[in-house]
Amino acid sequence: MRTAIEGARKGAPPAEIVREHAGSEPLLKKVVAWLDDAKAEEIVSIDLKGKSSIGDFMVIATGRTDRHVGAIAEQLRKHLKDSGFENVRVEGLQTCDWVLIDAVDIVVHVFRAEVREFYNLEKMWSASRPGEQTSH
Repeated sequence: MRTAIEGARKGAPPAEIVREHAGSEPLLKKVVAWLDDAKAEEIVSIDLKGKSSIGDFMVIATGRTDRHVGAIAEQLRKHLKDSGFENVRVEGLQTCDWVLIDAVDIVVHVFRAEVREFYNLEKMWSASRPGEQTSH
């Protein structure tokens, strides 16, 4: 059986690699570890399976300053590329208030603290879907 990295280096699209290895949990663990290594703060992962078609997981992290947000995003992009994920999209590096890294089935948001608090993605994506029972 090929590893995900071997498959990526042989030109297989990242989406096929993730599906081939029964989900994106192994990549999620690496992404969280890489964010931690880059000194990202308040790292949260949200399971999106069954909630959205944008991916399996969303990861949200905070950087101390705009420069720190940019450095975290660049380090994550480099780790993903070095692991064989060539088609990673990065948006928001111009201002570094909020940088989005689209890594196939994992979407990573890196915010400055004030911006993260304003948008509060955790609350929005953790809310119940319409039609679901909620307890009060």
